[in-house]
Amino acid sequence: MKIAYISTYLPRQCGIATFTNDLYSHIDKKVDYKQHEQHVFALTDEDGQYDYPEQVKMQINVQNHDSYLKVADYINNNDYDICILQHEYGIFGGNSGVFILSLIHNLNIPLVSILHTILEKPSADEKAILIAIAQRSSKLIVMNSDASSILEAVYHIPKSKLTYIPHGVPTFPKTQLEAKKIIGYEDKKIILTFGFIGRSKGIEVAIKALPEVVKNFPDVVYLVVGKTHPNILKSVGEEYRESLVQLIADLGVQEHVKFVNEFLDDDKLSSYLSACDVYITPYISEAQITSGTLSFAIGAGAAVLSTPYLHAKDLLANGRGILFPFNDSEVLAKELNGLFADPAKLSAYRKKSHDFGRHLSWSNLVDAYIDLFKKTTASQYNGHANKDMIGLEDLPKFDLSHIKRLTNNVGIIQHATYSIPNYKEGYCLDDNARALLLVLASYKDFRDEDSINLISTYLSYMNYVQLDDGRFRNFLSFDNRFLDQEGSDDSFGRAIWSLGYLFKRAPYISYYQIGKEMFFKAIPQFSKLTSIRAIAYTILGITHYLEHQPNDERMLQELRQLIDFMLREYKAHQSESWQWYERIVSYDNAILPLAMLRSYTYLKDEELKDVGLKTLDFLDEILFTNGYLSAIGNQGWYSEGKKAAKFGQQPIEVTSVVSLYNEVYKLTGKVEYLEKCVHAFQWFSGANDLKLTLFDSETKGCCDGLETHGINRNQGAESTVCFWLSHIVVHEALSKFKG
Repeated sequence: MKIAYISTYLPRQCGIATFTNDLYSHIDKKVDYKQHEQHVFALTDEDGQYDYPEQVKMQINVQNHDSYLKVADYINNNDYDICILQHEYGIFGGNSGVFILSLIHNLNIPLVSILHTILEKPSADEKAILIAIAQRSSKLIVMNSDASSILEAVYHIPKSKLTYIPHGVPTFPKTQLEAKKIIGYEDKKIILTFGFIGRSKGIEVAIKALPEVVKNFPDVVYLVVGKTHPNILKSVGEEYRESLVQLIADLGVQEHVKFVNEFLDDDKLSSYLSACDVYITPYISEAQITSGTLSFAIGAGAAVLSTPYLHAKDLLANGRGILFPFNDSEVLAKELNGLFADPAKLSAYRKKSHDFGRHLSWSNLVDAYIDLFKKTTASQYNGHANKDMIGLEDLPKFDLSHIKRLTNNVGIIQHATYSIPNYKEGYCLDDNARALLLVLASYKDFRDEDSINLISTYLSYMNYVQLDDGRFRNFLSFDNRFLDQEGSDDSFGRAIWSLGYLFKRAPYISYYQIGKEMFFKAIPQFSKLTSIRAIAYTILGITHYLEHQPNDERMLQELRQLIDFMLREYKAHQSESWQWYERIVSYDNAILPLAMLRSYTYLKDEELKDVGLKTLDFLDEILFTNGYLSAIGNQGWYSEGKKAAKFGQQPIEVTSVVSLYNEVYKLTGKVEYLEKCVHAFQWFSGANDLKLTLFDSETKGCCDGLETHGINRNQGAESTVCFWLSHIVVHEALSKFKG
């Protein structure tokens, strides 16, 4: 095998780094290295300048998204047989470590993921990330026998994907007496806690128990071994350790508590663990699914006292240790006094730990890892399976629940806080016009009866904000105050687009009549537009009108004037290497070639078709460079000679791309354009740069976009309307596809 590990690694001070080093070393000892290679791709934090050993092939800058993609490319191009992911949310970049998804989804080899944290109550990001890792992994390794039920109940991961292998521990060759002499406490009864220090460790609980213990056993010493966790140190410094020092002074047990403020190497750690009489993990949270420190203590043969968190209940079952209630110093003191007062009882617990600990040694567990890795490398993984075109059966059922949640009797609310309408932001013409497009299309395609009332609501809003000269206001507060004197060109264009669509989709004649009045009142404003996107939206409205009245010479003339503006902009900015209408590719880009091609349908001017297809090809090369849609982000856009902004990607971009490729498919009949249309839609379901779904199957809403550190979890009107508009386009295209 040739194995690639994605993990932190020594000398970085991290428990997962130690775990990977131990696994690497024991596999290396077990298998002939000449026929077997292992390389580590080490996660380097912001402060990371580490003197890594030669087995580290590349470093991953955790907050640099491109760094993950470079590692994926390297692994794909260098004949690795399998990738092993050590997963813990906090070691990767992005919200809850989302950047790791980009790496694993770009791999073309089997993946085994070792789960170090499994949360019973995850955040939306944490849940989505673990589900995505599980879907991509051939196998998941868990280190707690109770983990399977959590993964199945909370994350819906089948047990068939899971393999249980306990947390490995090193060997402990020293006797207790030898170890006590080495650390200088041969005449003491030693209580020990080790690991990174932080409030979740509950060390104050153990300290509060000491006064009752030292009354009876003045030779007791409590050793707290370990440094403050680096993330805690960075954010609040030694605040927790200092509070413990103050507590120790207040209780008068300074002579009985010693801090060893070090990250110990294996030899020193072995000495401390072998020396201790009683090991304590007084953690304050039940959710701790894995504790390497507890496994080490069992492996060293210590008598263990612990609060009943998940891993402790698993490891200390069948009398292998003693559980005491969370935050209960009195019970802990009683248990400690009981053990020290009864040497035979203490010895019995130590023997049970020692006997069970032999099964946890890396030398015993490594065969299970090697066997699993070999079986996984033998399986075939098609890294491009997710690029297959989905079918109708793969689309979510059409559902306007979230649209209705955002809508009241005035119109659709602009924004949401998560899935709850944010009334503070009020309403806008842009979203009500888009929503009108959606419900007109949904009534046509799905006969959604709720759409009838929604059509009336959105049309009423548009009528209310139209000015006497045909322009529109845009923004309205929640208490129905106008917030602008006149809306933007873009909002005007979107209004005309939806009103044009109303001509052929109005379910009632009364809706048709009011829409017609609004549309014709606005015509004198068409020639005053200067925004190229407003012109494109208006063109789409006119072409919808021409479907209804194809011989209207006035409208054909208006269309000709507007499309000539776009042609002039194209000719002014294009070059051999830059086939575009502006010097920057910014927002809602695909709407421009879409307007060009829709105009060709009615004007029959070959130049329009030629420019539309050229600018389509130009945009295609930017958007699909990685084999999936990577929309241009609003955090910098894309200028000639520069790199396209990756983040700030929004659903509006996807909807225009879906619509453009569907238009070209109808124009040319080439299936490749239908495939691009469908693949663009899959951006919503995870075929994107972060490999996370934006559609919320619970609320039926859509998240607002891909940002630098993860998904914007708010589900506003624009994003949700854009999702369902895209859904309708794809549904209609697939319904008609005969291939």
